[in-house]
Amino acid sequence: MVALLEAARDPAFPAEIVLVLANRPDAPGLRLAAAAGVPTECVDHRPFKGDRAAHEAAIDAKLRGFGTAFVCLAGYMRLLTPFLVHAWRGAMLNIHPSLLPAFPGLHTHARALAAGVKLHGCTVHLVTDGMDEGPILAQAAVPVLAGDTEDALAARVLVREHALYPAALAGFLDGGAVRAPSADAALTNPLPWRAGIHKTNMNQ
Repeated sequence: MVALLEAARDPAFPAEIVLVLANRPDAPGLRLAAAAGVPTECVDHRPFKGDRAAHEAAIDAKLRGFGTAFVCLAGYMRLLTPFLVHAWRGAMLNIHPSLLPAFPGLHTHARALAAGVKLHGCTVHLVTDGMDEGPILAQAAVPVLAGDTEDALAARVLVREHALYPAALAGFLDGGAVRAPSADAALTNPLPWRAGIHKTNMNQ
């Protein structure tokens, strides 16, 4: 959220942040947004006593009341009902900490380490009825290093999330324009090259 707020300060950015909304009164994003001069609202889910449809109707009303055109989810940990998903179909984005379709859902970094993948990362996608199944808009990858812990890998991915989300939103609002990557965007294997492995592979 903070990365989107910072990106939107640039007059050239194609979006204005009109509202930061949370379902928890203690969400740090509300305080940070208020400090940045951005309107905030909280639609606490607890008074709705499990009535998810009524809760999401209240959220939808808040969004429309502020003239919202697009919704960007960031750390919103409740699975949305079809009502809100359909109300904002094609206009709701989410960022997920894995290279989808790998590792949808929770605990992505631990699952990536357990699976032994060599690349991990994050994905910005459109929200659909299926959890983390919407069309992919952009991805960023990081290498999984020998000795990585869940926290170390998560921190490396988070850096890429902060860069990817504003860029993906800008590209989406510009009609999906493809931008050439910067010269330093190539991902290289940081592990030492070992001649023995190379020779074995060449002889197969």
